[in-house]
Amino acid sequence: MTIIAVIDYDMGNLHSACKGLEKAGAIPKITDSPREIANADGVVLPGVGSFDPAMQHLKERDLIEPIKQAVKSGKPFLGICLGLQILFEASEEGKEEGLGIIKGKVKRFQSEPNLTIPHMGWNTLDFTQNNQQLWKNLPLSPYLYFVHSYYVDPLNAEIISGQVTHGSQKVTAAIAQDNLMAVQFHPEKSSDYGLQILTNFVELASHYF
Repeated sequence: MTIIAVIDYDMGNLHSACKGLEKAGAIPKITDSPREIANADGVVLPGVGSFDPAMQHLKERDLIEPIKQAVKSGKPFLGICLGLQILFEASEEGKEEGLGIIKGKVKRFQSEPNLTIPHMGWNTLDFTQNNQQLWKNLPLSPYLYFVHSYYVDPLNAEIISGQVTHGSQKVTAAIAQDNLMAVQFHPEKSSDYGLQILTNFVELASHYF
């Protein structure tokens, strides 16, 4: 069976992510152990909440270097929601430095008349990397579940694998760079399409070693 390390740093509902991974055929392990992260077939970095507390919790648990090593190892790595944002260098939400694995910044949606912030609920994802393995067996523009007030703005546009439109603003909703993938939406809350995404990730992880 494919073992997926789900990184525990007290930021978010880890159990819903684990339930989704179990349905996708994996054995999820909630952990903050560098050894278990290193030994897993794949790694998921989930997260709900604010940028600064997330980085502070990672520092307190000495997880920054293990996360960076997991990405460097080449094994499939999936960031979800806040787990996408903290991969970047900084955020307009706070003052802490991010992990800096991805060059760029996290930005807040600009105010518009009748625009609700946070962007919450179901919305369509527009693919920009159609060959991305995470999108295997999905229809064009699948509906997925979002909850966020901030979005990522990578310096290298080539890593953008999906976008979402909120109001008049079209922003990055997913990135992919080699073994590193990350999404702004919640696949574990996105019904059948979300389960397909998690299944695709587990399939990638099953072929890692």
